[in-house]
Amino acid sequence: VQLQASGGGLVQAGGSLRLACTVSGSIFRINAMGWYRQAPGKQRELVAAITSGGTTNYADSVKGRFTISRDNAKSTVYLQMNSLKPEDTAVYYCSATVIRKDWRTAHYWGQGTLVTVSS
Repeated sequence: VQLQASGGGLVQAGGSLRLACTVSGSIFRINAMGWYRQAPGKQRELVAAITSGGTTNYADSVKGRFTISRDNAKSTVYLQMNSLKPEDTAVYYCSATVIRKDWRTAHYWGQGTLVTVSS
């Protein structure tokens, strides 16, 4: 199972970016998917998560600015980030809890994509 993230980059404060992460491999079902971030010198933190049924959860710092969504047919999770602030600068990691075709459940991480917000 592999997670491939894309969409990071450099943006000015107030701008927008959209991250995408596609899951591939021997998958029976994808349960929860999410986005985490890690800024320099800080611990990795949850940004947003979404269940297979579409229930979402956000960190207080991004509520009202970020939107997580998923396309189950494409095994892809998205993070729309609006009104970006310099403090959103971090490496963003996607994650997924997957039931594999061998019936084992495991949690996987993507490779990380850098988001830099300039002031």
